[in-house]
Amino acid sequence: MLMQCTKKLLNELKREATLPKEENPLFSWHANLIWVNRRKTAVFVNDKNRYVIVLYGLKVKDFKNFSDRIKKGIKYTFQAECINNDIIQAFINYNDFVFTKTKNNSLVSKVNYACKQINYFQELLNNNSLYQPDISKKLSKRFVSNGGSDYIHPNKKMYKDLREFFDINIFGCRAVRLKINLELEKHNVWRILIIPLNFFFTDLHKALQIIFNWNSLHLHEFYIYNDERTQNLSINHPAYHHHNFKPIVNIISPYEEIFEVDKDINLLIEGEIKLSEYLPAKMKYNYDYGDNWQHYIEVEELIDKYDKNYPICLNGKGETPPEDVGGETGYEDFLNIIRNKNHPQHSNMLTWSKSQGLEKFNIKKVNNELKKKFH
Repeated sequence: MLMQCTKKLLNELKREATLPKEENPLFSWHANLIWVNRRKTAVFVNDKNRYVIVLYGLKVKDFKNFSDRIKKGIKYTFQAECINNDIIQAFINYNDFVFTKTKNNSLVSKVNYACKQINYFQELLNNNSLYQPDISKKLSKRFVSNGGSDYIHPNKKMYKDLREFFDINIFGCRAVRLKINLELEKHNVWRILIIPLNFFFTDLHKALQIIFNWNSLHLHEFYIYNDERTQNLSINHPAYHHHNFKPIVNIISPYEEIFEVDKDINLLIEGEIKLSEYLPAKMKYNYDYGDNWQHYIEVEELIDKYDKNYPICLNGKGETPPEDVGGETGYEDFLNIIRNKNHPQHSNMLTWSKSQGLEKFNIKKVNNELKKKFH
């Protein structure tokens, strides 16, 4: 693996500025050292496809074991991409690490561009870890110039390059098949979703918004339950389960204000918790605390080898109520009005429903949206 480093990074590594060497550009990177939030941060950009790896909060001991830190940075980011572990091991062990000075100004400008982009996505940085797969993935998904009129998505170019080099499907990870029922007294609305287990609960939220045609306009939360039963929660409590299972974890958005905490329920932030940490388990997803849409989530199957790096919807039935319709009561009033052409609000309600994005469940469109969002 060839690491072509700026003078600043070479000085930190206490290495001589040796001349650049030739290497397959897929295994060749340009690297720079910058300060982010008063922490030393190394940024690596692949010479062939501009894929980005970020190490954040480097200390003296990390520079002494820099090759190992880079390997783990690539490994954890590729795992977050659902890349097959055999491919990851073959990639990071392709050749011994060699550190040289940078090759040319064009490649240096590309790594500098990636360094500047970090400032726009600092909320993705994990202050508790050196390895930063979230921001690495985000920077690698951005549409960038690769010289002249050539524009690429670095992540998709990396997938293509790995597939061509290793000549096999590069994706392979553990996943889970979920059945999600939207709790409506008079309607049967459900979806079946496969999603990688190394995704975060934030990713599950985004996937649920797509498959149920919500618009992510409101707050949301997850509850995790064990097998115990409890009668201590009223039906109006957000943690209530219709089979009276006991809630043990409440997973919330980082943007949610916490007004009161139930000491018997562990409170966690969704962007820090992977699905694999709790699944299989009984779950509930609440969306829009005003309209109070409750989704019960059942694990149908654990999948050992899933050959994609994005969720897919396998099946579904029923249409989702429009946003801000007023809960179940408002939804029934809405349906009565649009079914009655003679109702004085019929035309206005149809116009309003279109503005809310109301449409019939279309599995092909849903899967296109899931692939666009996550791939």
